[in-house]
Amino acid sequence: MNEVSLGAAYLGEGRCRFMVWAPLADRVDVHIVAPRELQQTLARGKRGYHHGVVEGVEPGSRYFYVLDGEKKRPDPASRYQPEGVHGPSQVVYNHDFNWTDACWCSTAQDDLILYELHVGTFTPEGTFAAVIPHLDELRELGVTAIEIMPVAQFPGSRNWGYDGVYPYAVQNSYGGPRGLQQLVDACHQKGLAVILDVVYNHLGPEGNYLPDFAPYFTDRYKGPWGALLNFDGPASDEVRRFFIENTLYWLTEFHMDGFRLDAVHAIKDFSAQPFLQELAAAVHRQGELLGRRVHVIAESDLNDARVILPPVMGGYGMDAQWADDFHHSLHTLLTGEQRGYYKDFGRLEHLARAFRAGYVYTGQYSRHRRRRHGNSPVLCPGNRFVVFAQNHDQVGNRAFGERLSTLTSFAGLKLAACAVFLSPFIPMLFMGEEYGETAPFQYFTSHTDPELAEAVRKGRREEFAAFDWEEEVPDPQDEATFRRSRLNHDLRRQGHHRVLYRLYRQLIRLRREVLALANLSKDDLEAIPCGGGRVLFIRRRSGDDEVCIAFSFSEKDTGVTLPVPAGRWHKLLDTAEERWLGGGGIAPASIKSAGEVQITLPPRTCVLFRREKEE
Repeated sequence: MNEVSLGAAYLGEGRCRFMVWAPLADRVDVHIVAPRELQQTLARGKRGYHHGVVEGVEPGSRYFYVLDGEKKRPDPASRYQPEGVHGPSQVVYNHDFNWTDACWCSTAQDDLILYELHVGTFTPEGTFAAVIPHLDELRELGVTAIEIMPVAQFPGSRNWGYDGVYPYAVQNSYGGPRGLQQLVDACHQKGLAVILDVVYNHLGPEGNYLPDFAPYFTDRYKGPWGALLNFDGPASDEVRRFFIENTLYWLTEFHMDGFRLDAVHAIKDFSAQPFLQELAAAVHRQGELLGRRVHVIAESDLNDARVILPPVMGGYGMDAQWADDFHHSLHTLLTGEQRGYYKDFGRLEHLARAFRAGYVYTGQYSRHRRRRHGNSPVLCPGNRFVVFAQNHDQVGNRAFGERLSTLTSFAGLKLAACAVFLSPFIPMLFMGEEYGETAPFQYFTSHTDPELAEAVRKGRREEFAAFDWEEEVPDPQDEATFRRSRLNHDLRRQGHHRVLYRLYRQLIRLRREVLALANLSKDDLEAIPCGGGRVLFIRRRSGDDEVCIAFSFSEKDTGVTLPVPAGRWHKLLDTAEERWLGGGGIAPASIKSAGEVQITLPPRTCVLFRREKEE
């Protein structure tokens, strides 16, 4: 990869180097519009790169590129868009930030406890700076990494972030590049890693001027969000460079600890060396040079183990992927929903398969897809899967953005927490989940183009028609939709919310201290449906440490025979106990098994037993 970075690089002493890939333009000028005006033509080099050093330019200077003397456009690799997606780009000098994390090396993958948050709705202020006072609470909870939804510049001030059009520019309404650096540095001071959500499968429509510069997009493939990026056609080497360099920019200048790659299944690439494989290799290589662990996590609905297998085994080399099958299995058992993609789930055996493999569908027929789906991830350890009971997609992509707290009982919330955190996978919380936040998380935008705004409204209605929701999807453009989605952190200290928060803390503590729970190996796990398909029995081991877990999804007291191995066992957790606002635990404090145990479980209960060490 070329060492000269794209965009504007301040060299000091009033000198700034500009580089832009614009093969569609014969001439590219840099037009400085503030604080003083000047214009200079860049030299045209190989493969359509235009570059040059301009004198009299300091950090804070604002500029456009002028293509062939006609089109005035912001920089595709702009580091900052202070006036939004249509305004001038700004020269930024990130190297003068006083980092305090010289000894930081990030969190080991097995120790990741992820917390997904949206900067705009996490606090009333909706800024990076406003997140910092909450870091102590997250650390107290047991979180080890925050996963920030996309911060690349999007239109207006309200957006999930997946409509970003300047991959290098930090959203102005969140606090810009300096605000993000301050947040990352503060996280590292608290012992928290930072994972950034990046979007390389599409760009948003408003403010997307890339087609004026170069063939970034292709018409060979069709995607759900418009034109797809050109990762395997003519000129695709330069497209790849643009996005890989973007990832390295976040890693190097913002000290990110990893990345969540949005919807990699929407990236169409049939080359011999896939873009995703090249990206993962570049990120890991740069991490080694910096002496830091870097985690690359993919969102994929393909159930394709190649995503998380190493390149020597024909894989892409991603460190982990979101495990939607686990969520769908758990969600349908808790809510009874069977619409849309949930029609493929709903039986306890589905959740058992998720525990055993990571995927539920490993080649079986999918009713929703009307074809076979997935392959076997038998060679992939548990730490290759990120599991969750909620995330921004599964909450936000509902008619009213309802959280699980409004879809199931308090007992169901406790059961969901236990299923996620007692699994052999990397657990993730969606902001507010730890105390049962009741505010919805709805889809919101602030496009300035009325036709685009109407198209978004229509698209939301059509996208979820398969769910047969009778109510009208809330208007994404209405600011009230955004305001409804803000968290109410005060709930954490009230009533059952406080109890749920304590349960999450306890689960995270047990996961850290009990060897059998800390061991993220699927090989040392058994998952057996019992009680007529109403109770899931899980057995996990690490050396001579062993636990047995019973998850009851029944709506009534259930007598069940569990295949608990012979020996004495003591109870570590029972969500039916009064301290967890249950009706009272029925399971004994200790049991002696000869190979099976008969036990009665209250409705929607989780009980955890640990084998006692022999004297």
